[in-house]
Amino acid sequence: MLVQDRAAKPPKSQIRELPTHQQIRRFSEPKNLDFTSWVSENVSRIVIFFLFIVTVASFFFLYNTTDTASLLCFQSQSTQSLQPLTRPQIKWSSIQVLPDKTSPYASFLTEKWIVVSVTKYPTEELKGLVKIRGWQVLAVGNSMTPKDWSLKGAIFLSLDAQAELGYRVLDHLPYDSFVRKSVGYLFAIQHGAKKIYDADDRGEVIDGDLGKHFDVELVGEDAKQEPVLQYSHENPNRTVVNPYIHFGQRSVWPRGLPLENVGEINHEEYYTEVFGGKQFIQQGVSNGLPDVDSVFYFTRKTTLEPFDIRFDEHAPKVALPQGVMVPVNSFNTLYHSAAFWGLMLPVSVSSMASDVLRGYWGQRLLWELGGYVAVYPPTAHRFDRIEAYPFAEEKDLHVNVGRLIKFLLAWRSQKHSFFETILDLSFAMAEEGFWTEQDLKFTAAWLQDLITVGYQQPRLMSLELDRPRATIGHGDRKEFVPRKLPSVHLGVEETGTVSTEIGNLIRWRKNFGNVVLVMFCSGPVERTALEWRLLYGRVFKTVVILSSQKNSDLYVEEAKQDHIYKHLPKIFDRYSSAEGFLFVEDDTVLNYWNLLQADKTKIWTTDKVSKSWTSVKPTGKSDWFSTQAELVKRIVSTMPAHFQVNYKEAAKNSQDTLTVCSSEVFYVPKRLVTDFNDLVELVGDMDLHYKVAVPMFFMSMDSPQNFDPVLGSMVYKRKSSSFNSSLSLYSAQAPAVHPWSISSEQDFIKLVGQMAEGDPLLMELV
Repeated sequence: MLVQDRAAKPPKSQIRELPTHQQIRRFSEPKNLDFTSWVSENVSRIVIFFLFIVTVASFFFLYNTTDTASLLCFQSQSTQSLQPLTRPQIKWSSIQVLPDKTSPYASFLTEKWIVVSVTKYPTEELKGLVKIRGWQVLAVGNSMTPKDWSLKGAIFLSLDAQAELGYRVLDHLPYDSFVRKSVGYLFAIQHGAKKIYDADDRGEVIDGDLGKHFDVELVGEDAKQEPVLQYSHENPNRTVVNPYIHFGQRSVWPRGLPLENVGEINHEEYYTEVFGGKQFIQQGVSNGLPDVDSVFYFTRKTTLEPFDIRFDEHAPKVALPQGVMVPVNSFNTLYHSAAFWGLMLPVSVSSMASDVLRGYWGQRLLWELGGYVAVYPPTAHRFDRIEAYPFAEEKDLHVNVGRLIKFLLAWRSQKHSFFETILDLSFAMAEEGFWTEQDLKFTAAWLQDLITVGYQQPRLMSLELDRPRATIGHGDRKEFVPRKLPSVHLGVEETGTVSTEIGNLIRWRKNFGNVVLVMFCSGPVERTALEWRLLYGRVFKTVVILSSQKNSDLYVEEAKQDHIYKHLPKIFDRYSSAEGFLFVEDDTVLNYWNLLQADKTKIWTTDKVSKSWTSVKPTGKSDWFSTQAELVKRIVSTMPAHFQVNYKEAAKNSQDTLTVCSSEVFYVPKRLVTDFNDLVELVGDMDLHYKVAVPMFFMSMDSPQNFDPVLGSMVYKRKSSSFNSSLSLYSAQAPAVHPWSISSEQDFIKLVGQMAEGDPLLMELV
């Protein structure tokens, strides 16, 4: 630790005595010790000290909160508001290549490296990695690594050894994290690396041979010159896939897959093919404990038995086309030199999110080089040590990853060199709050270090993503039907055939997989938004959440409840290929298993529920009903003929009354979306309440005789302030239940307990 040197005491001979009168004047007059006078003299110091205490207290309060996403958002927003982001300007030509002159391995060169982070003494699995022929293991330590760490056959970089290397990235790395592997990647590149296997010290390479499934060689005589099976790019709305389905495990999903995509468990209808040789990032699947998130780990773990999940080793490797992504981790991944720039592990996000963000960031940039990611059959076996996965460390990951994928697909750069393009994306991601300015600076340091250790940046290629999608002909389609291997679901091992519960989920997903669920939350979205997506995202195409206040971190859109219908056309346009749109408020529960018989080409509403759909006779005075009735008359008078005829025919028996519908739940089929939009335009800026507008729209669009009666048997009561009364109200046999109050995770758990009567698989969520 550095300490300030004390001032040297001068020799006695140099001390000059002051004259008597000067000595006396060195002491000032005694000050008045009155408290008021003291405060007035020190008011500026008191204010500064008070502000300091408040700042420190605020920081520790935010730091100790469990909502990591909120903290990251606060940090990024406050930093950006006080200090605008500045894009680093780098003179690439001025960076010199410098060989290693300080480490004991300065003259050592080899092409194949295995890089691992070590915190404890060498594991048996790590000892096995050292024995793999032709590969050099590099162990990267951190502040928690034992000082006497050693393993014969491995190169160990302690914190002191790392500091001596002089890399720029060292200024940005935390001392106690596995992200210090970035130092190891640079060291390997500096010492001749052409392939780097990013590994975990509890992973055992199957048969001790990385070449058994990985394509270690992409060029030359040893390269496998064969086409690679590829996911279809025909559906432009599919942006991410679960590769575990392809390898025989439908009920398992990888860490980093957006939770709203967890319910997509159908296998591919068909694949295409791509030429091999550019799979610069190769993600291996792990048997035993695959790379799963804490949601999976906690919901499937019912005993202390370790996971031992197996994947199909005979399934072919599969590539990802541009426009489709897959989670990539740092546990079992092979990087070729053309993708070494993508090894950088972000430092401003949680450790459980770092490699996932790196993977998505790297995939998007890989497209700029014409390269792609491929996923391979089981290449390693990771052992489950029965250690809890920290959900709090992943919360920001679950909140942001879906938004990140959408952002990456839309992002474009006009830069003409690849490293400038990388810097461009890192800057844009910092602006959007996916990581902070710290990672922008880290990227700049990383890229400069790459040049310093001798890495040459790849050349940009034209982006296929902007070209018209090629039509997939019948002859281009390749079939592969994944096996259905025994799995773990709700802590119960499945047999070789799909269980009844999984079969039901597939049936529901097949029926509603192209229906968009729109939910308005009047409660606190920060406590319920993720839960609603978990609940309904398994079944519906997507879950769009609206609220009176926008929350970008939770991807919650702002909308006024009184005019909720005015926001729907934007959603209709966004999901133009959807079969229909089901709207529900958060005080109403959907029993989707009882909606299968409903006709998705018809309107669903509560016109058969007397307490929801009512007729009110206005008093003629300026009350709310009279005002709304007057607006309805004005709008109907401007309707085109077909709307006006339909409405008047439906309202002929109640011409002097106003139709009001509580509209907690309704469905608009695709064929009537245009009509709905036209009616919204007719309303314009008029203050027509949604409980009046929605029934007016439906009566104008179609005859009530044609409405599907599916919601007619829903349980509907007036709102109750007692949650316990809602528990007794619930029925799994009804298509929907109202009211139901959800304001916390505990309320959600109670709801899932009730709904599990109709969908037992819901218990995996709690």
